[in-house]
Amino acid sequence: MLNVIFEVANMKKLSFLFFFICILISLKNQNAETKKGSSTFCTATNRFPSSWDLCPSLFLSMEDEEDGHSRGSLSYDFYRNSCPQAENIVRELVRDINRVKSSVAAALLRLAFHDCFIEGCDASILLDPAGGLKSEKESSPNLNLKGFDIINKIKSQIEEVCPGVVSCADIVVLAAREGVVQSGGPFYPVFTGRRDSTHSFPDEATLKLPSPQAQLPETLASFASKGFDQRETVSLLGGHSIGMIHCKFFINRLYNYNGTNKPDPSLDTQFLNILRFICNNSSASLADSLPSTLVAPFGCSKLLSKASSPDCMGSQSSTSEKPRSSTQLSSLEEPGINMAYEGPGVDFGRLYYRTLLQGRGILVSDQQLMSGEETAKWVNAYASDVSLFRRDFARAMVKLSNLQVLTGSDGQVRVNCSKMA
Repeated sequence: MLNVIFEVANMKKLSFLFFFICILISLKNQNAETKKGSSTFCTATNRFPSSWDLCPSLFLSMEDEEDGHSRGSLSYDFYRNSCPQAENIVRELVRDINRVKSSVAAALLRLAFHDCFIEGCDASILLDPAGGLKSEKESSPNLNLKGFDIINKIKSQIEEVCPGVVSCADIVVLAAREGVVQSGGPFYPVFTGRRDSTHSFPDEATLKLPSPQAQLPETLASFASKGFDQRETVSLLGGHSIGMIHCKFFINRLYNYNGTNKPDPSLDTQFLNILRFICNNSSASLADSLPSTLVAPFGCSKLLSKASSPDCMGSQSSTSEKPRSSTQLSSLEEPGINMAYEGPGVDFGRLYYRTLLQGRGILVSDQQLMSGEETAKWVNAYASDVSLFRRDFARAMVKLSNLQVLTGSDGQVRVNCSKMA
């Protein structure tokens, strides 16, 4: 009996010590350093399933270096002294908007992906054209992006409390994380301290964002160029679990796949008929008139019902965010399909992978995951084990959020996210 009492007492001491260490580490000020783009995770065991939530800063630290020049580092809770309300403002605003318009989560997730994938997470996606220079917003893959008004709203509220302190780049990744959580996805730690870019990269956005029409080798090469292996690529594409995609992104699969005048043979026949019913034959002509560089979204996906005037992410145009081109206008008039047809927060991830197993992937690049031995293995794994997917997706999102960030004296902190300071 005494042995049991002593064991319990020792376990309590160890638990307190673990928690105390977590607090100390999370309060450090930019001391944890690793090479650029890398992340170090503490493995959560079955005995400590909540260790991720208790001590997120144990899981990852990172410092940016380029050509041997250290540019500072990200840290957990970077604004704890300069603007302690910042992350709570992001969280509350995204939650409030999500209650009214659930499509916000997919829009924010896609916005973060399109920002981070091109020259890193630096808020370059938010810049408007200026001085005769184009912006990333004007590149064909980004014409249907939404969420700019939400980022601006968050930034405005933070500026009222902490003027000139919190970067737009940090707001983008924090808002995306909160959107994932609101959609039933996993929480993951976001290190902060990013700075905003002074440049926009429209040509890179046009050429380097992954294409929805890509065959598997092209998709894997695109993600590999950013440091993601096949497992990470498959888990990141699980972001297609939420949101809406309209028909122009997959219409070629329904009628004239690769110029064959036949549908994509990898598409389930019954599902093919469902998609044709949703999109109807009149949409087929769109395939010939759209740029081949149009990119369907990270965060776009599928539903088996008709939607009224969706954009690619299921968002409706807001009064503060007018369409930027005739292509956008036409996209708002098209029917589309949404993955979360069982309701938001239902089985985030697993349904997406199960559709691939059934030959019901909407985008070519999605269904192509079943054509590779390694990628198909992970599709099967995530379809059968949602906890494995959630863990891998969280880790991959942390890695994505840390791509090529600007820190320290590099970049700037914009007061207006769409304009350089």
